[in-house]
Amino acid sequence: MMEWYYALALLLGSILALMAVGMPVALAFLAANILGAWVFMGGEKGISALLNNGLGSVTSFALVPIPLFLLMGEIFFHTGLGARMFNAIDRLLGKLPGRLSYVTVLGGTGFSTLSGSSMGSTALLGSLMVPEMTKRGYKKHMSIGPILGTGGLAIIIPPSALAVLLATLARIDVGALLIAGILPGLVLALFYIATIFFQCRLDPTAAPAYDVEPMALSEKLMLFVRDVIPMLSVMVIIVIMMVGGIVTPSEAAAFGALGVLVLAVIFRCLSWDAVKKSVVGALRVTLMAYLIVFGSATFSQLLAFSGASRGLITWATGFDLDPLMMLFVMFGVLLLLGMFMEQISMMLLTVPIFFPLAESLGFDLIWFGLIMLLALEISFTTPPFGLLLFVMKGVAPPETTMRDIYVSAFPYMGCALLLVALLVIFPQLALWLPGL
Repeated sequence: MMEWYYALALLLGSILALMAVGMPVALAFLAANILGAWVFMGGEKGISALLNNGLGSVTSFALVPIPLFLLMGEIFFHTGLGARMFNAIDRLLGKLPGRLSYVTVLGGTGFSTLSGSSMGSTALLGSLMVPEMTKRGYKKHMSIGPILGTGGLAIIIPPSALAVLLATLARIDVGALLIAGILPGLVLALFYIATIFFQCRLDPTAAPAYDVEPMALSEKLMLFVRDVIPMLSVMVIIVIMMVGGIVTPSEAAAFGALGVLVLAVIFRCLSWDAVKKSVVGALRVTLMAYLIVFGSATFSQLLAFSGASRGLITWATGFDLDPLMMLFVMFGVLLLLGMFMEQISMMLLTVPIFFPLAESLGFDLIWFGLIMLLALEISFTTPPFGLLLFVMKGVAPPETTMRDIYVSAFPYMGCALLLVALLVIFPQLALWLPGL
């Protein structure tokens, strides 16, 4: 029998080598798993057994919310409902200094909850808001920073497709993890608002004020009721139904997709072209997600069969480190990986190792799952290769440099790190709602 560290080196090394030569993540995992099954499980019979076991992972009912949440976000984007909500919030805030930055956080939080996609949220906000803020004389950190921060909120505020995927891979309660992200997500949005407020106070020229057409109170109420409440009500209703135990996450996702579809019909912005683009966009990401679940499930089996996971846990817990210190080590590993890898690849590599380790340390797995999601969110904007940094570069004005984007991201990364510290000190911030 091969020593556990050789087995781990073979499995991880083959995956990293295949990714380094440009093979897609899902296919790299599949190829490495076939190699591992041949070595550790007895050739062709082992490969056959591994593939049969892996098929069971993609037929799990827990995966149903992923395509439905993605479809909901795609419809919201392609029908123009998202732009409608942003325009309404912009007009409601009046002459508030830095109001377009606040619009980005408030509208972006609403859009993130409905889209569940950080990249989609960042792309939409970047293309809608950055040109407008640049035209109004906003400095780059006031336009780019809030977008990078708010894009990451999609990871923790339900409905989050990435949270569903993480819960499925870790075999924890999907609904509990989604609900656990509500309060921390809202706290993080408040941190972002406070950051903008202090930046405007320290440098009033960073976000110059400009005149807007005044509106009567009745007009503001009408605008809020017509263009904001219907969009946010979709998210609020499905969250209330999940918290109340009325529906499962899968049923909540179905209601969410149906709700956005009905809104598009009511606002007369549903077209065949929007439906086609929404379905294609959701299908593309769903297929990749299912391939990833298949690869992760078989990878977890190989780690267990080869003794690598058991050996690694025994080795890691043998240092007699305080559990909190071990948590910081795992968090640091995720941030380090985030500088070079995208989030789904990180989940594939770390979930089979970190969650058994967290369980052995006595952590609540829902709480640990939320900490891991926050680490993924922060790594989205971690220089030099955070994924959202490059999405932003693609939609920002041509004169925007990567240095501008890095500098803009740092205050919002600090906000997320502060939230992690609060969760460590007050775990009930995450566990109170699921406990209901």
